[in-house]
Amino acid sequence: MATKKKQQKTEDENREFKVEWTETFAFQNVNSFPTCLICKEKLAHNKKSNLERHFTTKHLSFSNKYPVCDARKKAVEELLKSQEKSSSAFNQWVQSSNYVNFASFAVSQEIAERGKPYTDGEYIKRCFISASEELFRDFKNKEEILKKIKELPLSAKTVKDRTAKMSSNITNQQVDDLKVVSTLSIAVDESCDLNDTAQVSLFVRFMSATGPKEELLGLLPLKGQTRGEDIANAVIGCIEKYHIPLDKIVSIATDGAKSMTGVRNGFVAIMKEKISHEILTYHCIIHQEALCAQTFPEEMCKVMELVIKMINSIVAKALHHRQFKEFLVEMESEYADLLLHNKVRWLSRGNVLKRFASLISEIKAFFLEKGVHHPELTNDQWIQKLYFMVDVTSHLNQLNHKLQGKGNTIFSMLEELISFENKLSVFAQDFDRETLIHFPSLLKHRQENNSDIDITYFKTALLNMREAFLKRFQEFRNSKVTLAFVKKPLDATVTELNFSPFNIDIGNFEMQLLDLKNKELWSSKFERLCADLERLEKNKCELSSQHKWSALKDLEKEDMLIFNTWNSIPDSYNQLKKLAFAVLSLFGSTYLCEQSFSSMNLIKRKLRNRLIEENLESCLNLKTTTYKPDLLKLSKEMQGQCSH
Repeated sequence: MATKKKQQKTEDENREFKVEWTETFAFQNVNSFPTCLICKEKLAHNKKSNLERHFTTKHLSFSNKYPVCDARKKAVEELLKSQEKSSSAFNQWVQSSNYVNFASFAVSQEIAERGKPYTDGEYIKRCFISASEELFRDFKNKEEILKKIKELPLSAKTVKDRTAKMSSNITNQQVDDLKVVSTLSIAVDESCDLNDTAQVSLFVRFMSATGPKEELLGLLPLKGQTRGEDIANAVIGCIEKYHIPLDKIVSIATDGAKSMTGVRNGFVAIMKEKISHEILTYHCIIHQEALCAQTFPEEMCKVMELVIKMINSIVAKALHHRQFKEFLVEMESEYADLLLHNKVRWLSRGNVLKRFASLISEIKAFFLEKGVHHPELTNDQWIQKLYFMVDVTSHLNQLNHKLQGKGNTIFSMLEELISFENKLSVFAQDFDRETLIHFPSLLKHRQENNSDIDITYFKTALLNMREAFLKRFQEFRNSKVTLAFVKKPLDATVTELNFSPFNIDIGNFEMQLLDLKNKELWSSKFERLCADLERLEKNKCELSSQHKWSALKDLEKEDMLIFNTWNSIPDSYNQLKKLAFAVLSLFGSTYLCEQSFSSMNLIKRKLRNRLIEENLESCLNLKTTTYKPDLLKLSKEMQGQCSH
């Protein structure tokens, strides 16, 4: 039987490109393939006979024009120079395209982060060109600079596409981090956008390798009803879409609405069925605080209603509003207007009352001049209630500011609430003593008018409010010892801690805790942490007393200080770190959800009411995230194109 001859492989032939073939056949070696310098065709193998056949059959005229001598050598050298020049120009074009795309992404990012419409891209470009005409007037390469700016792709469609790509890049970063963490918490709230589409805001909080993260995982539109089942399906669908195990969830925070907390069909109840272990559930601490603040007696609520009515009667008509502002100027008033904005709802209740109370004499005189009669403005009992509400809402606003924002741990929020409960007792004692040192507006009114303050009435209102505070926040109070662990592990007792949601090995935990307490090297870190937190709290108090609320955002975050301390502890204390990071990942409020709805309404406003859900989510993702999109990677993936 005849045997088949084994086919010889190119690798076995061990053929290499010979340098002399360049001059002889006008070929060069490109990525291990012989490539013709004349027609750019690539051949499969480094075989002399193949190169010779290609050259003599396809480029006979070149062979005759430049015979093998100096003439052909010079001709081939020219071909090589032309090839190098073409390659260099191509590389330069690619690099230039990358720069243009990078700049386009950078501008699109700024537009999205500020909630501006996509069409602002062309507006920014026109401004850029106009400014550059003057800015680079004396530059020799001015035309080249302007050409680059004009090539910048910033049409509405381009900005939209860039925004979607950046949002996708950020989501990928978030999901990559979420897949490696052991625990995470979610905060969920629901609201309607401008088109009355129900939107569910889903935030996740977790500990990444670089620190605490609070990120928008999805803005989920609900097309039909907004039952607990509908919200649960949307949230579970979003989490599973990114292949994140539901069992990583250890805590859920909601606004306490019936659709969220219903015993059988509420969102939380459904999530508990889907998750195989116990989870902690929290009713937003800020929402509960607002409910406690609504315990004013009915008479005081009517005071607020009348204040709003009087304010609206002044600002509702443009003529009356202008006349009132002129009247304030004539009276040399401290304020130039009654409101900071055109509508009362834009102000907090406390600020409305405070401004009204400051201008009560001017308001009374203005109404008198207009022939409008409000007998309450001369009623001492009504005015006492007004000033009492001014002072109490001022205290409540300070508490509210402390509970808001990023970086607060649940334990700190709970401490603020307990502190306020005790303050309410002190406020009540202030009325017992009749000193009114914590009620400056009411005190001033008493001193100026020699009023007889109804001590019992106001004291009862304060004690009722304190009772409302004491009845709420039970889920926070029940977890107080566990929540305190992140700050004070040296004071912790194993029997008092709640381990059930966190999958902790209690035996190892107990040994590691004992070891930590007895080693000065590690225990001293938490003593330093207490000193750092003390310094931070001192700065917060100073800024709060000066009402510099925006400056509070620039201070170092409490949770970051705690994270850095725990992160410096070796992994041999892995069970302690696991509990600490799990507790640090808990949401205490749905503040971020509420804030995202404000941003949503800023983005999808009346002039952008046709913005589709996908684009709205992309814009909101860029506006709320702490991640930075990888613009270099994204720009390299884009095909270079001129502006359109």
